Amino acid sequence: MNSSGTTMTQVYNHALAAWSISAAWETGVFDAIREHGLVHLDRFAAERGLDAGSLRELARALSAADIVSRDGDTVRPGPNFAEADRTKSLFHWMTRGCGELFDTLPDLIRKDNRVGDFYRRDAAAISVACREINAEWWDPIFLPVVRDLDFQYVADLGCGSGERLIRLARSRPGVRGLGIDAADGAIEVATKSVAEAGLADRISITQDDATALQPRPEYAGVDLLTSFMMGHDFWPRAEAVASLRRMREVFPDLKHFLLADATRTTSYPDSEMPVFSMAFEFAHAVMGDYLPTLDEWGPVFEEAGWRLVAQHPISVPAESVMFHLVPAN
Repeated sequence: MNSSGTTMTQVYNHALAAWSISAAWETGVFDAIREHGLVHLDRFAAERGLDAGSLRELARALSAADIVSRDGDTVRPGPNFAEADRTKSLFHWMTRGCGELFDTLPDLIRKDNRVGDFYRRDAAAISVACREINAEWWDPIFLPVVRDLDFQYVADLGCGSGERLIRLARSRPGVRGLGIDAADGAIEVATKSVAEAGLADRISITQDDATALQPRPEYAGVDLLTSFMMGHDFWPRAEAVASLRRMREVFPDLKHFLLADATRTTSYPDSEMPVFSMAFEFAHAVMGDYLPTLDEWGPVFEEAGWRLVAQHPISVPAESVMFHLVPAN
């Protein structure tokens, strides 16, 4: 095999493709290809105020992974375009949301550096990525379940972009919403999204730490609580029990709790890890977060005073699940 086809060459060039997927999404390249079937790079660069030379190299990196095919100045969908388009938010989470974390990995794995707020992520970028991740993989499970529930006031822990609350409010005219997030970037994105949706009179956004909630006036009356992709933040086990028990006190009128999260994978060889799961587990290991397995969750619910009504598996990340919980008594 010549040097252009060696495994390490492919790894190196595909690493560039991973970053290029995120950039192609942000700059509108993916949308243009999907909508029009092709993009003239120089024309597109001029229309969007982009540097044409940089855009051509971005297209070449995508072409190396068969995401697009290039013919001079024109790019069209390649064999892997549809899948790249579908998973682009996963790449955005990794390269933009966690880019600085992985960039400083040599420092972060040194024990002497792992004190205080020792890592940084882009909360706004993660919120944008998770909005698409939710729509693609979580909503097909979440929406049918929530459609059958009776509720008037929903709170979303770790609300990110606020998109889940916006969708619920649009589908139920009488429902009020409360977004709760600890990150400044997420609060900014969610507040802007709610305002742009014209729902600021029905949805409010507040900053609070989901792992250390205390009663507030705005928490009274919440009868549906949701939390997606942050359940692991409650762990290790003793802290998870305490946090879940405290939620019953903080939200005294709660009827349903939909808790959805990725769990630590246990059944995949290293070389066969599904998309996103390795990056998700890697990043949280670096951050010092414990990811429980699916089997570790069940006893925690019972001890914290919750009854598990159902659990709904979700494909991305691998071994993810949405738990439907109700107060035990």
